[in-house]
Amino acid sequence: MSLFSSITVLSLEQATALPFLTQRLAREGMRVIRVEPPGRGDPNRYIGRPTGEEGMNVYLLPNNCGKQAITLNLAEEKGRALLRELVAKLPIDIFATNNRPGSYAKLGIAYEKLQEIRPDLIWLGITGFGPQYDRGAYDPVIQARAGWMELTGEPDGAPQVFGLPMVDLGAAEHGYGAIMKALYKRAVTGQGSRIDISMFHSAAAWMANPLMLTKLGEHITRRGNTHQYFGPVAVLHTRDGYVYIAMGNDRQWAAFSQLPAFQSLALPEYERNAGRLADLTRLHHRIGEITQTLDTAELMRLLESIGVPVARVNSLAQVLDEPPLQNSFAHAHDARTGQELLLAPTPDVNDPGEREISFPPRLGEHNALIYGETLGYNPPQIAQLQTEGII
Repeated sequence: MSLFSSITVLSLEQATALPFLTQRLAREGMRVIRVEPPGRGDPNRYIGRPTGEEGMNVYLLPNNCGKQAITLNLAEEKGRALLRELVAKLPIDIFATNNRPGSYAKLGIAYEKLQEIRPDLIWLGITGFGPQYDRGAYDPVIQARAGWMELTGEPDGAPQVFGLPMVDLGAAEHGYGAIMKALYKRAVTGQGSRIDISMFHSAAAWMANPLMLTKLGEHITRRGNTHQYFGPVAVLHTRDGYVYIAMGNDRQWAAFSQLPAFQSLALPEYERNAGRLADLTRLHHRIGEITQTLDTAELMRLLESIGVPVARVNSLAQVLDEPPLQNSFAHAHDARTGQELLLAPTPDVNDPGEREISFPPRLGEHNALIYGETLGYNPPQIAQLQTEGII
């Protein structure tokens, strides 16, 4: 049995940041119940390739395995009353939302209201800029405002976004840590917590080096695949692909420049990192002329033999075959359709969490279970709530 199997999470969630967080909690063994409005539910249900089933498009699937799902219309007082019942009777340990803060009071989800029902509740809200700013925010908007795009792209090109929604994912990871801290606090003191995760603050927290160095007068900007302080660091062509090499000290360069293929680069001006940085563009070009004559596997063997960090630039299909990741993936099977999903590994190789996870829930799939078995509503009452648009 999981350490967290007694913990229940009620999450009013949509998009990416909060669903990514609550799936992490589900994989830790917590019971996660996602709350969606009746009708169409989370807009992500209709994003990406259709699977042949309404409201189960592929974009929804990766972040919602392991959960239960109910519908609830919090725009109606009867729906808000049902929410209060759920918080009281399930019982709920953690309530989470990524709605805009201006809607907290209107939807009946404000911390103060729910804490009255359950004093030891852990309440978490993910917002764009903090609870005092009632603004919507999307991941790339935060990337731009937090300076990430200034650091991403080629030096002479336009700023670019990351290839992943790293602001969403980072806010989720910061929220995960805050929840674990709050659970420890509750275990020690019996007290609940209010947690407000700002996506903007989360993004800025990962800018510790560039923000401090900028304040100290350094000029920090995008450098493509190179590094401001070390060289050579670059993506290089091989005969059959790309590799990324990163040399962090002069000892590595000395070993590299003694390899027969690269001895033409063993020049006095390159012996120290400062000299290599002074001629970095030409140096990368000269190295690239050599690496294009070598196969990726051959080049990697050479560099690994002398301790120079190197990696093949993998396709996503190649990532799935990486030896360190084998036996690290979790799976979700849908008994209804036979579809099998593969879930990415968790970071802790010693505690990977649940390996078999339930398939992402259909909209309102667990209404009968939760409103019936938990709150005691009989089938005609549940049907009436559906007719009224409450669930």
